[in-house]
Amino acid sequence: MLRHAAHRLASRAAAGSISRRALATAPAPAEAGEDPAFVEAWKKVTNIIDPPQTPMSAMKPRPPTPASIPSKLTVNFVLPYKSEITNKEVDMVMVPATTGLMGVLPGHVSTIAELKPGVLSVHEGNDVTKYFVSSGFAFIHANSITDVVAVEAVPLEQIDPNLVQKGLAEFTAKLGSASTDLEKAEAQIGVDVHSALNAALTG
Repeated sequence: MLRHAAHRLASRAAAGSISRRALATAPAPAEAGEDPAFVEAWKKVTNIIDPPQTPMSAMKPRPPTPASIPSKLTVNFVLPYKSEITNKEVDMVMVPATTGLMGVLPGHVSTIAELKPGVLSVHEGNDVTKYFVSSGFAFIHANSITDVVAVEAVPLEQIDPNLVQKGLAEFTAKLGSASTDLEKAEAQIGVDVHSALNAALTG
C-alpha cells in the first residue's frame, strides 16, 4: 500500500513539474490579456472556479520586435524613488553584471542580468554618463529596449574620493576585528562596496 501511495505521489509531482516547466517556457503574448498557458493549466485543475487575473492581464501590449536592428538602443533606468532615464535613445549601455561587465548594443539577445556594485555607463556618441549602482537587474529585450532597475545609484562625479577611502579603511578595520558571523558579513559588504567605489573612481 505504501509503495502504491508513493508511486501516485511521485506521478503527481512529475506531472506538476512538467506543467511548471511548460508555464515557465511559454512565450509571452504580444497583446495584453490572459495568459493562455496559465488558463489551460488552471482548467486542468478545476472548471468550477474561473481563472484568477494574472499580472500579464494588466500589462500594456509589448512593442514588436523590429524586422531589422535599429541604430539606437532605447534605455529606461529606474530607481525606487525616481526615474533617472526614460525612453532615451543611446548608442550603448555598459552594465556591471555579476558575470562581468556587459556591453548592450541595439539588437542584443534577450537577457536578464543581475547587477553588482559597479559603474553603469550610458554612451551617446562621444558623451558618456556614468553612474555607480549598488545592485539591481538589467532586463534586455529583443526589441532593442533595455530596462535597468537599481536599488541605489549616484552619478560618478558626485562621489567624494576622500570619503570612499575613509569608508574603506573603516570597514577593513571592522572586518579585522569582527567576532560574529553577522559582524563579519556586514563588514565584508562594506569592504566590497567601497572597493568597487574606489575602483570606479580610479579606473
